[in-house]
Amino acid sequence: MKMRCLIVDDEHLARKGLEDFVKQTPFLEHTKSLSSALEAIEFLKHNFVEIMFLDIQMPDMTGIELIKVLSNPPQIIFTTAHREFALDGFDLNVVDFLLKPFSYQRFLKAVNKAIVTNNKVIEYKDDKNHIFIKCDGMIIKVFIDDILFIETAKDYVLIHTTYDKHLTLVSLRQIEEELPKEKFIRVHRYYLVGLKHIKKLEGNLIYIDKHKIRISRSLRSQVYQMIIGNNLIERL
Repeated sequence: MKMRCLIVDDEHLARKGLEDFVKQTPFLEHTKSLSSALEAIEFLKHNFVEIMFLDIQMPDMTGIELIKVLSNPPQIIFTTAHREFALDGFDLNVVDFLLKPFSYQRFLKAVNKAIVTNNKVIEYKDDKNHIFIKCDGMIIKVFIDDILFIETAKDYVLIHTTYDKHLTLVSLRQIEEELPKEKFIRVHRYYLVGLKHIKKLEGNLIYIDKHKIRISRSLRSQVYQMIIGNNLIERL
């Protein structure tokens, strides 16, 4: 699920700040940082990235000029200290325009726009209380605490919540990586369950709401230990 990112900025501190933001975002992968548009042209000839964080005012070639010479540019997020370039950027159909200095929250908002534009399935929120999934051509907000369990359905997963079910095109492993590890546990190769919704354990079965979910033999010891460690054993 990670999206590969390229950073292009002639200022060292600006590159370092963006690198730090990328590294603390679970679904982003820092691929390379470059100091000029000419370096970016050469790099993109041989490497694929999905997001480019691009400064506008740089020596030799501006970020705007760079976009115009690329035949198949990645998703572009402009980063600049000059507000007057914003209109030019949006005329080029860039994803977003970050005015320096910007916060991590503003950075994350821009990245989430790139995810939706790039037709990704899951959108991460830094407060970790919900995700967005793509379902039936729509983007649906799902609160993490409402998720009872998730099961595989061929190439899809079916997300069971306290109020509904949602089918989305993503693997169970991919969605597991996006959810808080302290709130969910894999109990079977086909099932991921929300710890807070477990009502009862009986042998190799977990009871959640009206559902009975089988625990695989290889994961049984880990599941029981996780429940005990989260002080849920008293209510079972």
